[in-house]
Amino acid sequence: MPANPAMQKAALLEAESDVHGLISKKTAELDGVAVTEVTFGVGAKWSNDLKEYAGTELCELPHVALVTAGTLAVRMLDGSYEEFSAGDVMMLPPGHDAWSVGDTACTFVEFSVGIDYYDA
Repeated sequence: MPANPAMQKAALLEAESDVHGLISKKTAELDGVAVTEVTFGVGAKWSNDLKEYAGTELCELPHVALVTAGTLAVRMLDGSYEEFSAGDVMMLPPGHDAWSVGDTACTFVEFSVGIDYYDA
């Protein structure tokens, strides 16, 4: 019988913030999985705050996340549009722009495996 994997724990509250314009993130690493809390401040937009840093026209990372506060608007390359608010689970394929809606910051927690061009 194979051995059970060890439990793991990481604390987002202890993670350092990585800030790009009005967008910030904190990442807690587990073995093979990154859990990242992302905050789009009021007025934040990926194409204004991260496009230059990423070096791509649109965000080319996929995202699987739970929105915990505020609302995030997303427009895909094909023009499709959706808004995700607190309590929504979202899956975004590569090729999108995103921005906070209204006068409340949008925060979401995403789970990912693999590359992240936001790493400094």
